[in-house]
Amino acid sequence: MSIAVSIVEDDSGVRGSLAKLIDGSAGFRCLSQHPSAEQALRDLPKSTPEVILMDINLPGMSGVECVRRLKPQLPSTQIIMLTVYQNTEHIFNALAAGATGYLLKQTPPQELLSAIKDVHAGGSPMSSHIARKIVQSFQRPAPSAGRGLESLTPRESEVLDYLAKGFLYKEIADALKISYDTVHAHIRKIYEKLQVRSRTEAVAKHYQAMPVGR
Repeated sequence: MSIAVSIVEDDSGVRGSLAKLIDGSAGFRCLSQHPSAEQALRDLPKSTPEVILMDINLPGMSGVECVRRLKPQLPSTQIIMLTVYQNTEHIFNALAAGATGYLLKQTPPQELLSAIKDVHAGGSPMSSHIARKIVQSFQRPAPSAGRGLESLTPRESEVLDYLAKGFLYKEIADALKISYDTVHAHIRKIYEKLQVRSRTEAVAKHYQAMPVGR
């Protein structure tokens, strides 16, 4: 049986090349192609692909937000982010949203096909330097791993949890029924208490403090 793959990519050239690679390789078939997150959200739940290749920088809704909305509808579908971004925050946000793999667009064709097979079989493929970035973000000195987390208020902990899931500030405000400015104030306090300077560092501390197995 061929692995059914869908592509969400706004660049028609890249989209066509990926479709040609997949359809031209034994054991794979391109189920569908989508130029935007909005179209993907409308059509993919009906076609239920086994693997989705998802760009991050889409027009309108981002690929990360698309993943976050698609995953509850397609829980058994595996999603690989295929992007030019190596930014740690993008990586964390994509994985928190429900992506299972993260590859760069310049990944050689055979490696991409291997990654599709890997993710379909239960793996979590990532470019080696992407994996290194994730490992490095967890390799901070052990004593500081949970420092400051115990000082967060329940509301601040809630906001941090939403940050870790990849929510935008406005989405956190909507979810908690508070103003955007209030969310911003909470996040400033979180950074201050955790002694961090970015969302990525705050989320890394959040994951470091999680109990094993969560």
